[in-house]
Amino acid sequence: MLAKCYCRPGFYDQYIHPMRFIDKIRSAREYVVFYVGLALLASISLLWSIFALPMNIILPIKLRKLAGRWVISMGFRLYLRALSALGACHFDISALDTLSDESPMVIAPNHPSLLDAIMILSRMPRLACIMKAELVDNPFFGAGARLACYIRNDALRHMLHLAVEELRGGSHLLLFPEGTRSHPLPIGTIRGSIALIAKQAHVPIQTLLITADSPFLGKGWPFFRKPTMPIHYRIEIGRRFDPPTDVRRSMAELETYFHSALTGNPLPPNAAAAAADELE
Repeated sequence: MLAKCYCRPGFYDQYIHPMRFIDKIRSAREYVVFYVGLALLASISLLWSIFALPMNIILPIKLRKLAGRWVISMGFRLYLRALSALGACHFDISALDTLSDESPMVIAPNHPSLLDAIMILSRMPRLACIMKAELVDNPFFGAGARLACYIRNDALRHMLHLAVEELRGGSHLLLFPEGTRSHPLPIGTIRGSIALIAKQAHVPIQTLLITADSPFLGKGWPFFRKPTMPIHYRIEIGRRFDPPTDVRRSMAELETYFHSALTGNPLPPNAAAAAADELE
């Protein structure tokens, strides 16, 4: 007599069907990779902060700036390599290498993700950076940011003065022209500080075009929400604008350019649909 199987309805589909089983394994692996990636960034940042604290006191300012920026650049480069090795992300950002040895300029990218600054800093060790004050005060990032002499954004006049000094001293300056992550996409409202800094320092504004096939860590994305992996990031060198003479006109030109360039430079095929699905 043949034995009867008394499996519950749907049991086969949920637990035995090969494709569903593979999907569950893939999802579980992605969760592991996701949290390993977060833990790795936190560990690297905290470890560097422990060393950076006494160096802020001991080293003269020139050595502090040199050491701080170089270590941050190399640390972020290793972190991105780790994310690639884990299969979490793919980064096409080597175009940034062509800017490293050029004369001072304001680096102006669009800002779709919290990873944008990490990608740019990993390739440009001479870069000064304007940061949110809460990040400079953060125990994970603050000591390293102060060692690198990054600029707080909470006092506008002081921020402008330090930014112009950095450019006149030979550094590049990273400044997201929207002041926050892009919203609405592809670009939000351009703020006047970027044109004002470039005008006072008499340096060009070099735009960067950042695209990704996921809305991960964009505006409104919960920090601990896992995305679908791998995520593909690409940074391209955009148009370089001459030193501004008129701040308002420069703001309008930048905003028009970003809208045009990013609309004509979409995410990879099917990425827009995937991004919309992940935000639902």
